[in-house]
Amino acid sequence: MIPFNVPVVTPDVRKNLGEALACPESLQGGGKFSRECIQQISKLSPASKVYLTTSCTSALELAAILINVKSGDEVIVPSYTYVSTANVFLLRGATIVYVDIDPRTMNMDVSLVEQAMTVKTVAVVPVHYGGSSCDMDSLLTIARQRGVFVIEDAAQAYSATYKSRALGTIGHIGCFSFHATKNYTAGGQGGAIMVNDSSMHARADVVYENGTNRREFARGEKACYEWQDLGSNFQMSEIAAACLAAQLAAITKINDDRRTLWNRYYQALVPLQQRKILELPRIPAYAHHNSHIFWLKWHNEVSRQSFIKFMGEADISVAFHYIPLHSTPIGRATGRFSGSDNFTTREASRLVRLPLYHTLSGREQDEVISRVLAFAKTVDHKALLSCL
Repeated sequence: MIPFNVPVVTPDVRKNLGEALACPESLQGGGKFSRECIQQISKLSPASKVYLTTSCTSALELAAILINVKSGDEVIVPSYTYVSTANVFLLRGATIVYVDIDPRTMNMDVSLVEQAMTVKTVAVVPVHYGGSSCDMDSLLTIARQRGVFVIEDAAQAYSATYKSRALGTIGHIGCFSFHATKNYTAGGQGGAIMVNDSSMHARADVVYENGTNRREFARGEKACYEWQDLGSNFQMSEIAAACLAAQLAAITKINDDRRTLWNRYYQALVPLQQRKILELPRIPAYAHHNSHIFWLKWHNEVSRQSFIKFMGEADISVAFHYIPLHSTPIGRATGRFSGSDNFTTREASRLVRLPLYHTLSGREQDEVISRVLAFAKTVDHKALLSCL
């Protein structure tokens, strides 16, 4: 059996866990390993403020509070994303406005953002799909002109860059995931938020601490702490931080392993793309991706489902990805699609992801590639060519 994903467990994880458990007073968070993680993440942008969170969802929730999203506001997101990208703003009363994607990258088509804006627009949320960047310069230009916030959903993009700038550090706020399915995990669940707009730093301290001025109290600046603002319990536990710290320390090895695997898939399958049998990701020149996902597309949903079944018969787990949010019951009830859905639904129905994790062996990857090549021989080429 070749699974779709195997969570990362680096050698130092167990050592770190033992050390964390030996200091019960810091298990709730904020201990040695939390500080190590914050120090490591802060290297991406020393001027930004970093907070560890229980998930990327909670990081996005914190972001929604910081930019004061309220009932009647509109937030622009790609429909091809995980539900959290929209959910956190819906919970604050906003209306979600969906835009189409660029089929070559599966990222938000930034050229469609401005026409989706109204006087009610308060934020745009680019999602860096598969760890490959959106066109951030174009997006930031539009956002500045219209006076709206840019919240980067960099859940899949830790350590990836746009024109040598770390994703998550470019917009007003960036949010990361350290879920079990990501390149680096905080023991299964975890996240972080980077507050890049310095005008939000003081308030972020309060919102992060359940809306209290607890940090001032901890620094001895207040005799007691009190409730001052909206907030919640966003803090990552020290156990989770211990897991994450070990992986961030091994980030070069993890990245190198994943990139080798990603490139090996691409080189093996690009002849099929050249023959128009399938499509592979296009990585823009401005993007340095983190090899989070390797996807390919067959010519329609029927072919994709046949492929998933074909791979399953060989005990190889492959997976489709998101159902476009605007086509779901809650999506239809709480938002709208701006312009035409030219690509989102069609491309989502064709895409499938191959197994990719840093411990995937060369032999296992050879099995996956061999099986993909075998399926390609069964494709109805005339039908395929009429669809591409």
